[in-house]
Amino acid sequence: MRTGFIGLGHMGAAMAANIVKAGHSVTVYNRSADKAAPLVAIGATAAAHLADACRGEAVISMLADDHAVESMALGDGGIVASLPPGAVHVSCSTISVALSRRLAEAHAAAGQLYVVATVFGRPDAAAAAKLFVVAAGPPAALATISPLLDAVGQRTFVLSDQPEAANLVKLSGNFLIATVIEALGEAMALVGRGGVDLHAYLDLLTSTLFGAPVYRTYGALIADRKFSPAGFAAPLGLKDIRLALAAAEDLRVPLPLASLLRDRFLTLLAHGGEALDWSAIGQLAARDAGENAPPG
Repeated sequence: MRTGFIGLGHMGAAMAANIVKAGHSVTVYNRSADKAAPLVAIGATAAAHLADACRGEAVISMLADDHAVESMALGDGGIVASLPPGAVHVSCSTISVALSRRLAEAHAAAGQLYVVATVFGRPDAAAAAKLFVVAAGPPAALATISPLLDAVGQRTFVLSDQPEAANLVKLSGNFLIATVIEALGEAMALVGRGGVDLHAYLDLLTSTLFGAPVYRTYGALIADRKFSPAGFAAPLGLKDIRLALAAAEDLRVPLPLASLLRDRFLTLLAHGGEALDWSAIGQLAARDAGENAPPG
């Protein structure tokens, strides 16, 4: 399939590489053009302009936030202005539900199709094509781009014919992950203060009550205090919690824990955690208990 890929950060570059390896014709675009070089080396084509990545049957975007997506999709010479009628925009970015609705309306007005395919997994899972994909959109469009989703993930969950439903589910998932990180941090601060070895404690937790990968992955990061380099930077964690709160306000659903998590991320950033992984909020409880080591 002739596909464009816009956004070559840690996740996007790994996803684009797997689509190339799956045999698709991929044209890549990134504002920092040098990030395209490794993909060109394995068979991709570098686009000089964003519009050049929007000439095929589909274009995938994997961008950091609402501002980046809005400028790339709705700006002059952006995706909506450049994509052929009948082609599909696959948005993998974690963005607000409100912006996703606007994108769906803009693509429909232009005679294009719009699908949301958010992903769960860190950069190592993206590199291994082991992401979990949460997709929503018109069934015909989802059928068209299913080979692309198969190339990046181990399983695709189709939830709705309304694209923004996948954005809401992604935000809810990141909210849950952040609650796990905070709870692990508090529990590990408690037992650590009591002299329990954190790795032995984590082995107990993940071998009995909490065997899910999220506990193993983030528990290990907290026990090892390994918050750099960031697989998912702390400012992005704050962004996602704010988006979850905005969606909750729109739907009139109180999320007390999300408000707490927003403040935890603000605390981390206020103490110089800008470049750390979002799991560094899991070290705040130990710091609050008097531990001198800073997060990270």
